[in-house]
Amino acid sequence: MSLFLFWFFVGPALIFAIAALRGERKRLRFVAGCLSEEAAYAPVATVIVPVKGPEEGLRDNLAALASLDYPDYELIVAARTAADIPSGVLPARIVVVLGGAHDAGASEKIQNLTAGIRSSRKRSEFFAFADAGGRVSPKWLRALAAPLADETVGASTGYRWYVPDPPDFWSLMRSVWNAPIAGLFGPGDNPFVWGGSTAIRKETFFQLRIPECWRDAVSHDGELTRAIHMGHRTIAFAPGAVVATASRVGAREFFKGAQRQMAIARVYVPRLWGSALIAHFFYCGGMAAAIIASLRGHRGAEWALVAQLGLGMLKGINRATLAVAELPGYEAWFKRHAWVHSLWVPLATWIWLPVLLSSMFSRTVDWSASRYRSLRASRSSTSV
Repeated sequence: MSLFLFWFFVGPALIFAIAALRGERKRLRFVAGCLSEEAAYAPVATVIVPVKGPEEGLRDNLAALASLDYPDYELIVAARTAADIPSGVLPARIVVVLGGAHDAGASEKIQNLTAGIRSSRKRSEFFAFADAGGRVSPKWLRALAAPLADETVGASTGYRWYVPDPPDFWSLMRSVWNAPIAGLFGPGDNPFVWGGSTAIRKETFFQLRIPECWRDAVSHDGELTRAIHMGHRTIAFAPGAVVATASRVGAREFFKGAQRQMAIARVYVPRLWGSALIAHFFYCGGMAAAIIASLRGHRGAEWALVAQLGLGMLKGINRATLAVAELPGYEAWFKRHAWVHSLWVPLATWIWLPVLLSSMFSRTVDWSASRYRSLRASRSSTSV
């Protein structure tokens, strides 16, 4: 390998790795500050959780949503039909809304969310959307509500951490693969909302014409992200609204889910998707170049490889450290398994590259036993 090709890959890989570590102290201070504050802003709320058939831990997940530490909220479970709600999972203090079967082009989840919004009580001041597969903390809704006190904030969002228990290889790999996405969130305006843990004021929801944006759309959080940023609002990260997901997956389910996420990202946050593709092209190329050069006796190639791997693994352990603060109830899990978020980062990096490349050509999305053929951002206009 020529010296030019070696540095063509290794140089950018090191630059990207160092840049990824920038701002970690600021992010740490932000998370610690948010978690230490007691949120005073707690307007009347409606929480909507779409349900589609059996989900690992569904009963306990819904029970957690029904017992939040929040002064006044209603909890709506939205499903297409009663058959989509497994027996014995519904807690007390819950409203069930059935969206019914429709021929509309919007995804089933969007149709169910829309039905829940139509059925919500009029005095609610904001909507919160939850994920049936995630376990929230008692302070989850307070954490989501707090940023909405600032009227420049369009929506607040948490994210998910996969904490499979008991773990297996692909479930742990999904946790490691997903962690860099969690690492994108911090102070200021964030790149997107995650629909399984997000909140938006009712006034903002209708002012930005979200129902129109959802028509014929597949991704509710993708359309929400697009409308908020087109409406010149910000997306605030709420560390206390991070959700734990304990489900497990096999290889096929892992790759399908990862490819679906990146296909949606390509449509709704193309700059972020593009930067991820470029970065992982150089990460993988840099590792390969350093290994080949090392085998050929290139002086210093081993140190270049160590630097690349070390920076990536350091970033991984930093992400896991913040996750422990955001999910204190899972400290024991992280004590047992946080090491994978360091040692498995190089392998996860190589998995990222084919996932991103495959998402480049995806035009369909498989979701909850349904296939949606048109994956595109809504052309609906937004206004403020």
